Amino acid sequence: MTAATPIAADPRPPSAVSGGAGLAGIAGVFAWIMVARHYHMDGPYAALVNLVACGVPMALWSLLVDKVHRNLSTGIDWTGPRPWRETIDISLTKLAGLWITWGGIALIYATGRFYWIGNFAFAMWCLTWAAPVLFVCSVPYVLWIDRRLVAPRDGAWMLGAWMTGQAGVEREAIYNHLRSWGVKAFFLAFMLGGLPGGFGEFVRGDLSVVLRDPVALSLWLIALMFLIDMAFATVGYVLTFRPLDSHIRTANPFAAAWMAALICYPPLTLMMDGGVLDYHIGTASWTYWLQWHPVLLALTGAVLVGLTGIYAWATVAFGPRFSNLTNRGILTHGPYRWTRHPAYWSKNLFWWISTVPLLSTGSLVDAARATLTLMAVSGVYYWRAKTEERHLMLDPDYRAYNDWILRNGAIALVLAWVRRRGKAV
Repeated sequence: MTAATPIAADPRPPSAVSGGAGLAGIAGVFAWIMVARHYHMDGPYAALVNLVACGVPMALWSLLVDKVHRNLSTGIDWTGPRPWRETIDISLTKLAGLWITWGGIALIYATGRFYWIGNFAFAMWCLTWAAPVLFVCSVPYVLWIDRRLVAPRDGAWMLGAWMTGQAGVEREAIYNHLRSWGVKAFFLAFMLGGLPGGFGEFVRGDLSVVLRDPVALSLWLIALMFLIDMAFATVGYVLTFRPLDSHIRTANPFAAAWMAALICYPPLTLMMDGGVLDYHIGTASWTYWLQWHPVLLALTGAVLVGLTGIYAWATVAFGPRFSNLTNRGILTHGPYRWTRHPAYWSKNLFWWISTVPLLSTGSLVDAARATLTLMAVSGVYYWRAKTEERHLMLDPDYRAYNDWILRNGAIALVLAWVRRRGKAV
């Protein structure tokens, strides 16, 4: 007698984005990397093409395979667009709101001197060239999308309506609109600025060297993981469109969340060299402490590559939806099948293993300071996780996922195994 196949009693909540979208982006990235390496294209323009190679396959997969444009969450009704005469006033008001928002962002960029030096200078060059294109294309896009939106009076319209003295303005919609564009403005500049360096570092890697040296191989593969992470993250900040169902539903409304996130990124980074939370003083990297132990050196390198791979995987899982401080749909697949914060776990474990703060090239006091400082850095990421959860818990889909992960996540499975072993003994 054959037992019936059991039906899962606790199914995982569905994910807002499919794994296929991320795989399509990965395929595009690897295809372009192979071309770039073959033709020695390691400059900033090649790094920008890498964004296209990542984003276009994901957009096509999302539209042609996942058909995300038909999701109710897009807020789009494709059955019959309204006549343009019914929505033209709405569209003009929305364009006014968008343009004043972009003007404010441009003013912030122009005022901040740090945006025009170092890596940020490349980002400003990109955005300067993109601004006229964005301005011109916004007109037909808004005119087109407003005819199909179920509720076209969104945050941009609310801002435009407030500026022009119209009725029906909702302050919270304006605040959410400004927060959403604040996220894009802050993080997109950082992501664009970091693209050329990471891309060039990997493309210039010499296989004749890295394949003979475990440390060089580890560092080269780590560079690849960060290249993938940066590509997907940058694309995520660009592809915030309702037809892709990748628009920002809400931006985090809590000041503590913004504080916890922004101190982890330039120009506000507290962990940078010489910063308040610089934990590198008096320390040396894993390659220094293990240089006379080749087996441990190789094993540690493999662990660090694996942790960086999890970090990149956590970004890839978002597909075209990656973004800090926002809700663009709840993820439940990939590494989020096991934990709510795979990127934070892997990043912090990477820092502890690669830095080895308990050891010091100076004194025991230096070792204690480095250890306590890195503990504070990990505390910042715990703070980030909790403030993000506070925002996402406003979404019933996240509450369902949160409850499920508490029952079925990695920690829950380990605790269940320990309890079973305890009863067996």
